[in-house]
Amino acid sequence: MFLMNDIVRDGDPVLRAVAKNVEFPLSDEDKKLAHDMMEYLENSQTPELSEKYGLRPGVGLAAPQVGVSEMMAAVLVPSNDENDDTPVFKEVIINPVIVSHSVQPTALSEGEGCLSVDKDVPGYVVRHDRITVRYQDMNGEKHQIRLRDYPAIVCQHEIDHLNGHLYYDLINKKEPFSLPDKNTVVID
Repeated sequence: MFLMNDIVRDGDPVLRAVAKNVEFPLSDEDKKLAHDMMEYLENSQTPELSEKYGLRPGVGLAAPQVGVSEMMAAVLVPSNDENDDTPVFKEVIINPVIVSHSVQPTALSEGEGCLSVDKDVPGYVVRHDRITVRYQDMNGEKHQIRLRDYPAIVCQHEIDHLNGHLYYDLINKKEPFSLPDKNTVVID
């Protein structure tokens, strides 16, 4: 089980490297990595376990964030529906590629955060509102999924990790709360 001290922090070179593709069938180490990353997200979103283990809540965790430079990330976007706790998106995405995206920009109103970045970096992180992602699952089966709004933002954030980018790279340094387009969708 991963704890906060297992999360690689900003400044470690693994966070700025382009991760290597994962080979199939998955090795036992890669299966354990996938399981442990998803387990971290599940535990971090369970208030009792998050408090017990001192976990910062997360909706995504990429392999480089635990020191493994491989194209693998766990994503767990919880439901907003209090009557249905089925996650909006829950998957370990392996060798993911964004194959298309909307022109429509979007950003979270409160900005983004990251388990690997301990300081608060304020500003809009402008991303694509809709994306299509092609990835492999744990069995090596290929999937293509369309995501929009918050799940699309989360997946873009995690795929950025796999390509050596951190969210604050996308913040306008001179005007952090300026939007490049008046049609930008700002999500609360």
